[in-house]
Amino acid sequence: MLPLKENDRPIVKKLLEAGCCARCVLRFCCLGVQSAYRQSYEDTARELCAFISDSENTESQDAAVLEQHTEDPPSKKMKMDAAETEVQSEGDSALVPTVMEEGDTEPADSDVCVVCLGVLQQFCDEAYAIKISEVVKAENYQFDTMVLSVSLPAQLSVREHSCWLHVKKEVREKSMCLDMDDVIQVKEAFKWTMQGLLSKELGGVPFEVGVGFTHPETDSDCHFLKFPCPPTRPASKCIAQDVQCLHVSVFVAGRYNKFSRTLPQTPWVIDGERRMESSVEELIAATLLSSFWAEGFNFSSSGREDVDVRTLGNGRPFALELLNPHRARFNKAEIRQLQETINQSSDKIRVRDLQIVSRDAMGHMKEGEEDKTKSYTALIWTQKAIDKEDIAFLEETKELNLAQKTPLRVLHRRPLAVRERVIHTMSTCFLDAHHFHLKLRTQAGTYIKEFVHGDFGRTKPNLCDLLKTETDILELDVESVDVDWPPSIPE
Repeated sequence: MLPLKENDRPIVKKLLEAGCCARCVLRFCCLGVQSAYRQSYEDTARELCAFISDSENTESQDAAVLEQHTEDPPSKKMKMDAAETEVQSEGDSALVPTVMEEGDTEPADSDVCVVCLGVLQQFCDEAYAIKISEVVKAENYQFDTMVLSVSLPAQLSVREHSCWLHVKKEVREKSMCLDMDDVIQVKEAFKWTMQGLLSKELGGVPFEVGVGFTHPETDSDCHFLKFPCPPTRPASKCIAQDVQCLHVSVFVAGRYNKFSRTLPQTPWVIDGERRMESSVEELIAATLLSSFWAEGFNFSSSGREDVDVRTLGNGRPFALELLNPHRARFNKAEIRQLQETINQSSDKIRVRDLQIVSRDAMGHMKEGEEDKTKSYTALIWTQKAIDKEDIAFLEETKELNLAQKTPLRVLHRRPLAVRERVIHTMSTCFLDAHHFHLKLRTQAGTYIKEFVHGDFGRTKPNLCDLLKTETDILELDVESVDVDWPPSIPE
């Protein structure tokens, strides 16, 4: 039985007179029991019918008892009461939502609910759940849990408010402490009804199934200055839109080495023209996109190197967000195979520690990024001839503080600012009178090229100042990125 109270009777009656469906009646009675919405529409309608009938029978019995104590002739009065009861009974039957005969699949258009426009009548049954599940199965998604999202016509809010104003007087007269916010939303009622049915059809129930509805006939409801109360009866039900399937993103992390000096990290496009044929992110993403059957991706990493800079050592941490993947279940052996496939696809990069991670774990790659350290090796040219003694003092220089204005080469895409950075240590390897290798361990975010040539005095101090000669950088390699993420995986 529906857990309705005596105070609900006049509200139920008034809602039925206005043309509300059985489930909308439950919503306006603020019934938060989910099982009440899950039972069949026919059973709900019958129980509302019985609820109203019980009220009328009680009133008729009370009237009959009163009449027995009057002095009027009993025979004539009883006949009149019987006739009135029959007429009244016939009139009340029109208030009860139509109960569909066995075999019917949908309510007649004339019985479409004035509030939900048929959403909670026709589209909350096993048949519609099967239709949705067939669309999902055809897309070949893998998922463990499911979220049902619903998109409804905006005019439902207008109609719902109109109907609430219609029953507001009854609510106040019964001293019921209810407000419009207490009314169960159509979306909630729909989900309560359909979630279980879809879970049954789709098996294990992060995956989103979206269903949407439109109702062109009442689109003008939102273009109003005045609106009828209660709302007018529609001539047709809502139209179900195409089912939308969306799997939550899957995140794949790892570290990459870049061995080429002609490979950008991301696609290099200038003035709409592509400058390089490929990029690090594309070489990595190609295999993952096809294996996860994903529709797209977002690439992020712990910093980035210039196109002419190699990344050596243990590599640079990266992560790919794979959008709407159809496949999401991979064991460790399969992930290792994906890593091998990426590595065999090109000699310009190499990937290690490939693994699936959570969205929350992505934060570890970025948190405290500027506090991390990075190590570099640079090939330096000097204008003035030098010997080993001229550069030996660099190894004794510790914790050198720099003030770096935004470099000219990146000023078009980064704001003008002065950034304080630190070079923790330096070491040198003399090559000849004009060349030496400089190894540096620096604070993350330090512009190494600008430290070497000074960027027209925008970095202070710089290597030109320290050596008292013009210097330039010929080659640069990233030797290590000291970010302890993602976790190392033994080879």
